[in-house]
Amino acid sequence: MGLTRLLLAVLLGAALLVATPGAAGAQPVPTQPPLVKGEPVYGERLVAGAGTWDTGSGSGSEQLTLTYQWLRAGEAVPGATGRTLRLGLDDLGRRISVAVTATDPAGESATAVSAPTARVERADFDVRSRPRVAGVARFGRSVALRAGDVRPAPTRTRTRWTVAGEPVAGERGRTYRVRPGDVGRRLRGVVTLRAPGHRTTVLRTAARRVEHRVDVRRTVTYSVQTRGRITTSLATFRRQAQETYLDARGWRGGGVRFVPVRRGGSFTLVLAAAAEVPRFSPVCSATWSCRVGRYVVINQERWKHASPAWNAARGARRDYRHMVVNHETGHWLGRGHASCGGPGQLAPVMQQQSKGLGGCRFNPWPTLGELR
Repeated sequence: MGLTRLLLAVLLGAALLVATPGAAGAQPVPTQPPLVKGEPVYGERLVAGAGTWDTGSGSGSEQLTLTYQWLRAGEAVPGATGRTLRLGLDDLGRRISVAVTATDPAGESATAVSAPTARVERADFDVRSRPRVAGVARFGRSVALRAGDVRPAPTRTRTRWTVAGEPVAGERGRTYRVRPGDVGRRLRGVVTLRAPGHRTTVLRTAARRVEHRVDVRRTVTYSVQTRGRITTSLATFRRQAQETYLDARGWRGGGVRFVPVRRGGSFTLVLAAAAEVPRFSPVCSATWSCRVGRYVVINQERWKHASPAWNAARGARRDYRHMVVNHETGHWLGRGHASCGGPGQLAPVMQQQSKGLGGCRFNPWPTLGELR
């Protein structure tokens, strides 16, 4: 072979060696971008979809080697190189994407990045059963809040109680002592749950209607009259007397329901000027209130000014009015005078508290023993 032909053959072979690897080693080209599957929510698992690739050489994409790198707000997440990613606290509020690198057998590679997710949100608790109020919802009793089944277990729990939709001040425990003002209203327990990565969740129990200490055992009716010159508000007298009768701490707590009527009734509640009180009976005094037969007589001076002893003890006038109505009505109900049970105790409402306490403390309401 001549020198010229030999040189031509060498040059032609070199050209083929350059061109062939170049064609076989073209970079893979993504024909569909990678994507992220799953919900961007704390604790959820995201899965990378590789997308589809063209090898550029006509060989199948199954010949490609795929690797993954998860990105948080566009920055590589250290160690997150698997096909899945479990979302954690660092991901909250960030957008997540995945970078997929395809490498062909010749070592040529290319990288494509998915579109980012929405910002990662906090998770909801899995509430399998809600909390409930256990126990008898009656005045004088206690109820308890029973926790429901919530997953995961909250790391912080706050408890409060509401009556008629309003929070009860100072009540943060799991038990609640029913109050007199709760009667006739709806009681709920409210639980606030917190845990890392989760939305703060407020769960309310079903409402429980609060009842009186005992059910109605007896219903009595009463009408209101006046005697003599009245210098105080009769409307206020009517309203406050009925409030006393309705109060869970009063005779209603013993099962007696009082219903006002325009005239007649089981007894008559009288607001009387002081000079008129002795006209009901010689045993009645112009100084105090009295009960005679069907008449429960409230001395207007005592109603307006309470008693000297009560005022000296700085008792509330409203409480004195509760006491005098309860005391005189107690006589109509058949109860006689009572005495102090011991120094420092609450005086029975049937004790003559305006005249002396015997070591007891002023008390406008029947004691539990008087209600039985």
